Amino acid sequence: QVQLVESGGGLVQAGGSLRLSCVVSGRTSIIYPMGWFRQAPGNEREFVAGISWSGGTTYYADSVKGRFTISRDNAKNTVYLQMNSLKPEDTAVYYCAARKSGQRVTTARLDYDYWGQGTQVTVSS
Repeated sequence: QVQLVESGGGLVQAGGSLRLSCVVSGRTSIIYPMGWFRQAPGNEREFVAGISWSGGTTYYADSVKGRFTISRDNAKNTVYLQMNSLKPEDTAVYYCAARKSGQRVTTARLDYDYWGQGTQVTVSS
């Protein structure tokens, strides 16, 4: 089994920055494609960013391109989401997700097999 634990959320003013972390435990000997998703109240859970197992391929939602950066440190079993120039519309619960080994990184929520509990990000105007 695989467990994902997010941290780093909080309250920040518009224009500010936060860095989210996701620590992977359990079967960490198998490296997985990873993604970040977010869900605002009343909305569907949406893709934010994804990264391949090697870190060589990344994808971003159009709404965060140029502001957010996904990265990973496989030695630490950790994936990061650096969020800059935050906007009130970025307010949501942010979830870390992993696909099973051997799969490609994708933007589709249903492709992901493991999920964290989420961390709240609130951006005030």
